[in-house]
Amino acid sequence: MRTASGLVAAILALDLAAPAAAQPALKGPLAGLSFLVGRWRADDGKVADTGQTSVGTSSFTVEADGAALLRRDRTDLTNPDGKRAGGFGQIMLIHAADGGLGAEYVDGEGHVIRYERVALKPGRSVVFTSPSGEGQPAFRLSYELKGPDDLKVDFGMMPPGSANLRLIASGMLHRVK
Repeated sequence: MRTASGLVAAILALDLAAPAAAQPALKGPLAGLSFLVGRWRADDGKVADTGQTSVGTSSFTVEADGAALLRRDRTDLTNPDGKRAGGFGQIMLIHAADGGLGAEYVDGEGHVIRYERVALKPGRSVVFTSPSGEGQPAFRLSYELKGPDDLKVDFGMMPPGSANLRLIASGMLHRVK
């Protein structure tokens, strides 16, 4: 029995020490988003409406053999007085849609956003915008590469019937190596 458990431990150690397999390349219109792929950590971001500070982590992984990009986040909030104010998980699936790109966002607070317009500057920036429905706001999420390992993130809302963007949260992400 000792030999079998030693063998299992050795296999696990080798598996953990082995380099991660390279992710497949993003396909078609997703290729211009490759600058997002990887693990990121956030500086203290600011939540405009509440004065809270947000910190967290993000990862972008290539999925479905390059046909999708999956963003996973964890955001923790702190009140202006320094007390923890909660947190939430988020995911966003980015995919090819109607000759361009589309995305669906879901978070642990019950929000769902469908981004139908995507403006991409390959390798540099991307802006996701949701449509506004009757009496519903539109949302805009942007990522802009500021350096090889620095990514600016802005999230805002356009109230129903307005084209003016109200910034909700803004921050910087730094690539984790």
